Amino acid sequence: MKFAVLGAGAIGAYAGAALARGGADVTLIARGAHLAAMASHGVRVLSPRGDFTAHPRVTGDLAAVAGADVVLVALKAYSLPRIAPRLGELLAPGAAAIWAQNGIPWWYFQGLPGPVPGGGGLESVDPGGVIAASIAPRHNVGCVVYCSTEIVEPGVIRHIEGTRFTLGEPDGSRSRRCEEISAAFAAGALRAPVETRLRDQIWLKLVGNVAFNPVTALTRATLGELGTLPEMRDLLREIFAECAAVAARLGVSFPVSLDRRLAAGLAVGDHKTSMLQDLEAGKPLELDCMTGAVAELAGRLGVEVPHVRAVHACAKLLGQLSARHHPAPAHPG
Repeated sequence: MKFAVLGAGAIGAYAGAALARGGADVTLIARGAHLAAMASHGVRVLSPRGDFTAHPRVTGDLAAVAGADVVLVALKAYSLPRIAPRLGELLAPGAAAIWAQNGIPWWYFQGLPGPVPGGGGLESVDPGGVIAASIAPRHNVGCVVYCSTEIVEPGVIRHIEGTRFTLGEPDGSRSRRCEEISAAFAAGALRAPVETRLRDQIWLKLVGNVAFNPVTALTRATLGELGTLPEMRDLLREIFAECAAVAARLGVSFPVSLDRRLAAGLAVGDHKTSMLQDLEAGKPLELDCMTGAVAELAGRLGVEVPHVRAVHACAKLLGQLSARHHPAPAHPG
């Protein structure tokens, strides 16, 4: 089984290095100094589970996905509309595309019975339906990533905690391809359970992303620091509750309590969320697929989410102000 990792940043390079260590045939698609460092020295992973270095193939050419059986798409959600038309052309007919983005995935309503609330996909996630028009449904495999990593220097990934890449078919079926992909992840010492109710897992992670990510960007706090102020815990609980109200209208059942989810997030401690890391690096903020998508769904369903909307507005302005000082990055291909 041949893997290509599109967007081999902190998460993508870590997953690709682990897959390669487990014996998979892996090509990483990246750019810039990170690409050059990985080409020269491989991917060095620093982890409490043990440091290691892997040497998968690396390239800056998007066309490398054409020869892959499995494409792990680890790009930010806002990058997908731009790259989807070319990606759709390149995917082999039988290839699986694993979508490893934060927030509500663009394929969320694929395979669900009954009409989509409000009709069509989410404008906040797939503006104009570009992604859905470009990627054939047969390619899609969902993924919920529970893994914290950072690029400490080009070619060097610090793995902080978590090794879970939960997989699932959009229609909830159990497929041979998901089982085979799961086995390849397991060979690389990663966990990739296959879930028939992947949307429950999406929302369990999403409530944390919607609460933690923009608030840490706004305050510059680590996850552990958020828990030191009672008023902040109260705010996070309100955001959790609003997300849960939207999820309930979509038939989602949370596999663990929201109190446990909140405690687990805060317990990560001295770690900066991906959104705070992006802000400090001058990158765009991945907001629309998180707070934006929840707000859009809430509007369609008639659910009030005032705390989500307030945090979204503040973080969106923060992102706009930051973008004035930093040019948008180029994308592979």
